[in-house]
Amino acid sequence: MDTESTYSGYSYHSGRSRGSHRHGERSRDRHKSRSKDSRSEKSVTINPAPAEPLLGDTAVRGEPVQDDTWGETTTAVTGTSEHSLSQEDIVRITKDLEDSVGLDCRRYFTLTLAVILGLLVFLSPLAFMILPHLLWPEKLQSCGTACEGLFISVAFKLLILLLAVWALFFRPARTSLPRLFVFRALLAVLVLLFVLAYWLFYSVRILDSQDEDYQGIVHYAVSLVDALLFIHYLAIVLLELRQLQPYFSVCVTRSTDGETRHYNLGQLSIQRAALAILEHYYCDFAIHNPALLTASKSRAAKHLAGLKVYNVDGDLPTAPAEGPGNNAAAGMAHSQSRAIIAAAAHCRDSSHNELYYEEAEHDRRVRKRKARLVVAVEEAFTHVKHMKEEEQKKAPGDVMDPREAAQAIFPSMARALQKYLRTTKQQHCHSMESIQQHLAFCISNNMSPKAFLESYLKPGPTLQYSRDHWLARQWTLVSEASVTSGLRDGTVFILKCADFGLVVTVKRIPYIRLSEEYIDPKSHKFVLRLQSETSV
Repeated sequence: MDTESTYSGYSYHSGRSRGSHRHGERSRDRHKSRSKDSRSEKSVTINPAPAEPLLGDTAVRGEPVQDDTWGETTTAVTGTSEHSLSQEDIVRITKDLEDSVGLDCRRYFTLTLAVILGLLVFLSPLAFMILPHLLWPEKLQSCGTACEGLFISVAFKLLILLLAVWALFFRPARTSLPRLFVFRALLAVLVLLFVLAYWLFYSVRILDSQDEDYQGIVHYAVSLVDALLFIHYLAIVLLELRQLQPYFSVCVTRSTDGETRHYNLGQLSIQRAALAILEHYYCDFAIHNPALLTASKSRAAKHLAGLKVYNVDGDLPTAPAEGPGNNAAAGMAHSQSRAIIAAAAHCRDSSHNELYYEEAEHDRRVRKRKARLVVAVEEAFTHVKHMKEEEQKKAPGDVMDPREAAQAIFPSMARALQKYLRTTKQQHCHSMESIQQHLAFCISNNMSPKAFLESYLKPGPTLQYSRDHWLARQWTLVSEASVTSGLRDGTVFILKCADFGLVVTVKRIPYIRLSEEYIDPKSHKFVLRLQSETSV
């Protein structure tokens, strides 16, 4: 209801439509300013390898929130949707396809280089021992027992190196980082230079002179394999062990609802730290629900609507002109300002009461529908228990499987569950098929009604929900510093996706000084002296 107040012949009221229009213009202006500011920021993208949607449904974000009383007479969770494509959607889809093609090309190019370098590393020791037999076999000296023993040593060392390289480097790709991993690139360059140096020495001192000491050639190949094993040990230290010791404490805050988590990280680059934070995000943060923010945004738009000023007696007063008669106009403007301040204070005083009663009413509705849902689920599980007892008396062919049992009892709880999910704004996170699958899973594993309801009474982590309800295919890393530089105290960067961002603040773990205080064990001893005389 629009409130009106009249002071000094003027009428002031909070015009909702005009205020909302001005609020929309201010929002568009702020959006344009943010778009201009974002051009100066350094941003790179982190793309998950499977290119999966992340945390939400665009249809839900675009459509209005439905009434909580929808489906009062229904017995199942159903829904229809219509899809249309605009020119902007086609451009966005085309851009996403071009980005995915570029990422696939870069990934396959990196994999090709890694395979070529691996073949060069593993074939070089074998080539060192085989080429003399192919080029000058008649000049070679006979290989004795010690030389033949070196063949076994080379074979086992190459097998160990192959398994170690496979375990450390050839892992399934989980993400595509925006920049090169510095340590991995340095190790690749080191291995390449090392192998080329061995080949250069081999071509000058052995191939050109056609060395006849075959045992020395085998020793040369063994030394190459030993050096490669030491380089692999260096890779383990730089890639795995260096980051285990925690040095920094990072605070991760979601920009929309303010949910915060804290993690300890080691010496990582900014892009590697962002990857570690995203891995924790999928498991620790509750799923992002944009529907919960709709009520607060509408309430804020309503209370922040501007006040309109009207002159009851005539037109609005204009700015006073310079002259002897401007005192009356100045007094009128002063009274107008005082009236606006009084009306704004009245709206501000009443807004907290409205918020209090809205939240109290919402909590009451949630508790009421939660109680109905709990009773309906307990009755359904009791019915399933009776059905199991009856099926034990039947023939084996007549036993109902968990899927059929879930479909049989689902309509009895569908109405209460649907109304509760709509009240708590979770209807887009759970489909009828996923609910029935979860119900069949609980029945097959003999789980309690409380275990079944736990997934719906509290929002779970992101990975608990199906992939269709995740939000975006890529994250954007925004950082003033280079993403390949290491973490430092006070570093701030943002991980953005479609509807929200994760603001990350880095703090160094302080230096901890421990001191020891020695307590003499004899200091705890004492003597209890009792009086020999007692009162009678």
